[in-house]
Amino acid sequence: MAQSSKPPEIGVVLGDPRLPYPYAVENRFGYEEIEAVRQLKTSLGELMGYHFTYYDDHERLIDDLRSDRPDLVFNLCDTGFRNDWDLERNIPAFLEMLGIPYTGADPMGISLGTDKAIVRALAVSLDIPVPNETFVDLTADPLTLPTSFPSLIKPNGGGGSFGITENCVVHDAAEAHVYLQWLARQDLYPPEAICQDFLTGDEYTVGMIGNPASGFTVLPPLVIDYSKLDSDLPPILTHGSKADPDSPYWDKLSFQQAELDDVTRGQMVDACAKLFKRLGFRDYSRIDFRCGADGVPRLIDANTNPTWYWDGKMAMMASWAGHSYADMLRMILEAALARSGAHR
Repeated sequence: MAQSSKPPEIGVVLGDPRLPYPYAVENRFGYEEIEAVRQLKTSLGELMGYHFTYYDDHERLIDDLRSDRPDLVFNLCDTGFRNDWDLERNIPAFLEMLGIPYTGADPMGISLGTDKAIVRALAVSLDIPVPNETFVDLTADPLTLPTSFPSLIKPNGGGGSFGITENCVVHDAAEAHVYLQWLARQDLYPPEAICQDFLTGDEYTVGMIGNPASGFTVLPPLVIDYSKLDSDLPPILTHGSKADPDSPYWDKLSFQQAELDDVTRGQMVDACAKLFKRLGFRDYSRIDFRCGADGVPRLIDANTNPTWYWDGKMAMMASWAGHSYADMLRMILEAALARSGAHR
């Protein structure tokens, strides 16, 4: 079929600034979120050959998409439907029912990618190194405790480092019990946690754009620099480091392009490609690793639909490869259009 001469209509779905946003300290969209949307619109405006319409009113979202029917939805609603993280997969589910192609993972990919215990199990089946881990049902009595220390405790689901504080690294059973009890009171859904070996080596993230059928663009890996963090704080990415200016982590962490030997880089990229395919990710992803005492990078998280902000890790890694923020957005769009066959 001949390519249409009409520019593809791209619907950009975003979080709703009118509604509460529980992830933010003040329970609403703040400067960071508002500036991210402004930068997004400016950069998408630089892309020739597309027409963009923005959707951020979640009360009208389904009706608006049904009546407007874009050729493709650029799904940037990582806040979840009505800014509820537990409803993040509902946006692609709605789009599936409406028959509208979209960027990023489908509901199953999101469900798998946000369940850290499942991701770890899949990684083990693919011979990808992982830390030792204990799964905890936070409704159980007694609570299951880590089998070795120090241990890092975090929610099994969710994202954005929610539930990860400077107290999540525990050194004995008493500390572990206190932190697990605290997590159990945080109204997590599902009420589950994991306890992992506390790895203290270099922490990397690898960004990829593309799909298994068409190939990937692997962005230069990033390493987290914890050197300016107070020595009495554990070197981890806490929720406060991402969302709370009053956190002792807020301005102490930095991100740098990783200097890796070919073998280490190749191992991580190979692991990312395997996980991307096995988890059903689409168009782009960011996968995190941390080294143990033996220097081996171990999988710690797999992020489907990772943060798209102009100053986020994906954009930073893209810039190291010579891609502007607008270039990165275009690459994701092109990957989704090629995969879905939209606008043909």
